[in-house]
Amino acid sequence: MSERPQRLRRSELSTPGTSPKMIGKAAASAADLVFLDLEDSVAPASKAPARANIVAGLNELDWGRSVRACRVNGVDTEWCHDDIIEIVTGAGANLDVVIVPKVKGPRDVWFVDDLLTQLELKLGLEKGRIGLEVLIEEAEALARVEEIAASSDRLEALILGVGDLSASQGIRIGHIGGTGSGDGPGYPGDIWHYARNRMIVAARAKGLDAVDGPFANIGDPEAYRREARWATTLGSVGKWCIHPTQIAIANEVFAPTDDEIKQASDAVDAVREAEEQGLGAANLNGMMVDAATARVFQAVLDRADMCRSR
Repeated sequence: MSERPQRLRRSELSTPGTSPKMIGKAAASAADLVFLDLEDSVAPASKAPARANIVAGLNELDWGRSVRACRVNGVDTEWCHDDIIEIVTGAGANLDVVIVPKVKGPRDVWFVDDLLTQLELKLGLEKGRIGLEVLIEEAEALARVEEIAASSDRLEALILGVGDLSASQGIRIGHIGGTGSGDGPGYPGDIWHYARNRMIVAARAKGLDAVDGPFANIGDPEAYRREARWATTLGSVGKWCIHPTQIAIANEVFAPTDDEIKQASDAVDAVREAEEQGLGAANLNGMMVDAATARVFQAVLDRADMCRSR
């Protein structure tokens, strides 16, 4: 298996492909990843015309350090095939990731993977350069998430899509991203804990990033922050932003704090010094740290380096 690219995904900004103006603003934003959308934010009659906007945006705008992505329509729709062909043919050299919604099993991922391979060969693009992110937003997908995570070397991330998952699972809730505790039917706790945790474990087990999905109540930034904190605590690396005001919150919550960086640096240094002395563990401010601890803290330092470079 080829080594997957290391990309920051603290904030993934959704931008409708129908609006060149919004595409321009997204390119200038501080989002780690911007995905130009052909799915839910685009009406059926506008899907085909929107492809030209996305091709122009990818080719003509300066995206800085942002990862450039496109969300196509689901593989069971009439648009997916042409979405991929037209976008990759028109702007494949300037496209980093294709986001596939509503997957239900590995075969949906294979379809997109094979089509991308054919296009890369035909167009003379580097084979495998375009990565995949897939949305876990169907009950069938959550039930098979471990299989999906292992289905393709192109896969870079799994995304929890709670809106469609609510419908697929039959959950009664007030709005996309709500917890059900205080803003829905009154579920006693985080209604998404199981789905979040299962998806994150499946992603981590295969070396993929886990990304938390959208939060629709853009008028409640503290609720968005709460959801982001829960997700990062469980191991997610980022969260969707459906409005630019959510970007700064996501970038902050999913980046290590100064205190976390110092703690991690001290712990890694202490373990290294202990190893040089032939010891298996060290005492750091009354806390026993060893090689397993150092591995956890080294990941914090690596992520801090990525955030600084951004």
